[in-house]
Amino acid sequence: MSDLHEALRENVRSLGESLGRTISGQRGDEFLDRLEQIRKLAKNARGADDAARESLLQVLHNLSDDEVLPVARAFTQFLNLANIAEEHHRVRRRLEITDVCTPDSLCSLFARLHQRGFDAKTVASTLSEMQVDLVLTAHPTEVNRRTLIQKYDGVADCLRGLDQGESSEQRLNELISQIWHTDEIRQQRPTPVEEAKWGFAVIENSLWKAIPEFLKRLDAQLDETLGERLPLEASPVRFASWMGGDRDGNPNVTAKVTEEVLLLSRWMAADLYFRDVDALRSELSMVKANDELRRWIGTDCAEPYREMLGQVRARLANTKTWIHAKLKGDPLPDTPVYHCSEELLEPLMLCHKSLTDCGMGIIAKGALEDIIRRIACFGTSLVKLDIRQSSDRHAQVFEELSQFYGLGSYNGWSEEGRQNFLLKELQSRRPLFPRNWEPSAEVQEVLDTCKVVAQAERNNLGSYVISMASQPSDVLAVILLLRDMGIGHNMRVVPLFETLDDLDNARDCITALLDVDWYKQYTEGHQEVMIGYSDSSKDAGQLAAAWGQFKAQEGLTALCKERGVHLTLFHGRGGTVGRGGGPSHTAILAQPPGSVDRSLRVTEQGEMIRFKFGIPEIAVRNLELYAGAVLEATLDPSPGPEEMWRQQMEHMAQQGLASYRDVVRHDSQFVPYFRAATPEQELAKLPLGSRPAKRRQDGGVESLRAIPWIFAWTQIRLMLPAWLGSDTALGEAVKGGQASLLRTMYKDWPFFRSYVNMLEMVLAKSDPRIAAYYDQQLVSDELGVLGSSLRGRLQTTVDLVNEIKQQDELLVDHPIIRQSIDVRNPYIDPLHFLQAELLNRDRTQPDQRLEQALMVTMAGISAGMRNTG
Repeated sequence: MSDLHEALRENVRSLGESLGRTISGQRGDEFLDRLEQIRKLAKNARGADDAARESLLQVLHNLSDDEVLPVARAFTQFLNLANIAEEHHRVRRRLEITDVCTPDSLCSLFARLHQRGFDAKTVASTLSEMQVDLVLTAHPTEVNRRTLIQKYDGVADCLRGLDQGESSEQRLNELISQIWHTDEIRQQRPTPVEEAKWGFAVIENSLWKAIPEFLKRLDAQLDETLGERLPLEASPVRFASWMGGDRDGNPNVTAKVTEEVLLLSRWMAADLYFRDVDALRSELSMVKANDELRRWIGTDCAEPYREMLGQVRARLANTKTWIHAKLKGDPLPDTPVYHCSEELLEPLMLCHKSLTDCGMGIIAKGALEDIIRRIACFGTSLVKLDIRQSSDRHAQVFEELSQFYGLGSYNGWSEEGRQNFLLKELQSRRPLFPRNWEPSAEVQEVLDTCKVVAQAERNNLGSYVISMASQPSDVLAVILLLRDMGIGHNMRVVPLFETLDDLDNARDCITALLDVDWYKQYTEGHQEVMIGYSDSSKDAGQLAAAWGQFKAQEGLTALCKERGVHLTLFHGRGGTVGRGGGPSHTAILAQPPGSVDRSLRVTEQGEMIRFKFGIPEIAVRNLELYAGAVLEATLDPSPGPEEMWRQQMEHMAQQGLASYRDVVRHDSQFVPYFRAATPEQELAKLPLGSRPAKRRQDGGVESLRAIPWIFAWTQIRLMLPAWLGSDTALGEAVKGGQASLLRTMYKDWPFFRSYVNMLEMVLAKSDPRIAAYYDQQLVSDELGVLGSSLRGRLQTTVDLVNEIKQQDELLVDHPIIRQSIDVRNPYIDPLHFLQAELLNRDRTQPDQRLEQALMVTMAGISAGMRNTG
């Protein structure tokens, strides 16, 4: 820790001391001394002191059942506070270079593009036309309770205050005491509506401030570098959400929930705008106005801007009242409300033009422009809600319907037969559903959802995503259901290709869809396709999945270009490498050339939302990275792979796939080992999100969702999903004399470089010794043979990455990340050892105290690793 930045080191020290005083005040100095003993032993054990490691294990083993929980809580909260200090330090460093045109800044990118031959107008118009949707999802990865997150935000505010010379120590100590005396673990799972409200809170507390700052910086750098401006009503980055719309495998997301979330989203937007307009109205006391504004307001109005904003404020108040009545089921008031962005923008743009025309441009560029920029990004719905449902649920509707009509079994028809039926019904004028039909409860829920979607405001909706889509009929079925429920526009219906087979079949599926003249007309020249990263990696291993994703995108890009259809790819990435995670801008630039053409959608999941967008300054930086990467990938994409690289990658992917499945699918010891060595079974008790951990409660590993699959391996530091299969593929290539070729691919091919770098990052977080301790405590000698084999393969993968990168140890070129991991390890190690001890005790003699402590260790390890899945 000695070479950490002094300010960061001081913040970590002061937060740790405050936590120590709080703990001592409750449990006494003797307990605090015990914690310090554990910390020092863990630090020494990291220095290869075997005696210290044995002493540490003995101290933890000797803890009574009443002591394990406070020990786990102490180390967990220290890691949370260390994270806050590190995030604050990132903000501090960012502010120090805010006016510097760094190599990865937007102004550097604009200049570089100009030098590459792109004129200023092309760059500016591309930027203003871009549509990057960041889709906030409520996958069960956010461990921390919302009440604690709010307290952590308060700690960050105190650190900012201290930097500015404010006396924030008392408030800081108060907050840390509140944190210590608050349970880390929720008593109940959050509801889907609560998850949606959490997403709205991130927007209110951070993004509401970050968006106008991001757009103003974008405009200023564009002007400074190229002499062009970003239109006020343009926002290259916008937000959508799955919270309250994603019902795939989550029975808690019902049609009623979706309807409520749609209305709450509109209410929240109206409320935020109401506050903004109210504050602005108090400022705009100016008298002089142009003729256009006078005609709108009246020539005898003394304060035209206040009058105009008063009308806007009143209509926003009406909108809130109307939505509130609809939520309660009360009669709707007959008052004018805002339904779309254009209605809200018009009076504000009139004020802006009038101020500018009358020589008050400096006033127009203040709070008024901030509101206009927010409307450009958030519209009147805050986020656009996506709907996600599994294809088999839609097929079930038509199965029951075909049986009712005496047409046979829809599920038994050929794909051609299904398409013919659906297309005939799509062009029919009669209703699809008979009045006297009584569908099952599951089918009725699908129909109710489609009715809610059909009746929602168009501006509130994003895409309708179909998981496990594999045939054109899966898409046509959804369109027919929405049409029959009376939807008034052509909603984007998006097939999600998740497994490796689905990815390989993606081009053929979309080809068949676009061959249907009726469907191609329906698309209005725009096709969206979602690529699943989590499930494809779980299905095939990271290496084969990454190559399958790349090839699918290549094929879809070529197809849509041939057909004259604009393609938007929706990347279903998770927070971890095993789920397609990693640095977003690097991943975007590594996509196949032409696949990013002014538009991109990508999921932001769980705790990554808070890490990337929870603090305004960090949010601005991440928004800039997204915008810059999409702009560069659109205008100046990297060339595609050379044929030799492609052949090598194909060969390695096949080897990696076979190697991965040999273990995960075909080794009879694998599932018993997985369940013995990891806290996978106990994870189900952790009330993380509204969605069950498994798609089927009676299923095995194959039914386990990708998130708990990753979570379980991360907890024991084996990180298996990120590297299994890669060890064999890379190892065979090196043995076959292809090391030089791999180094060339790493140097010159962004896709392969991104893959290796993300692999390196996750390997740096792995720890074979920690994984071995779980085996020692929890696994039989028979199953332990597999564990030993896997740890050996993990070390082989580390050696192979170092060989490809020609370095002696991991993360040589990322010292800050390496240091961050090293600093946290002495605080995470006791949690690992304690977790293994607790798993052993709880499996032998279950105890509620042990289970609570166990859940805290899961949260603490997640905090220390900076991801859960």
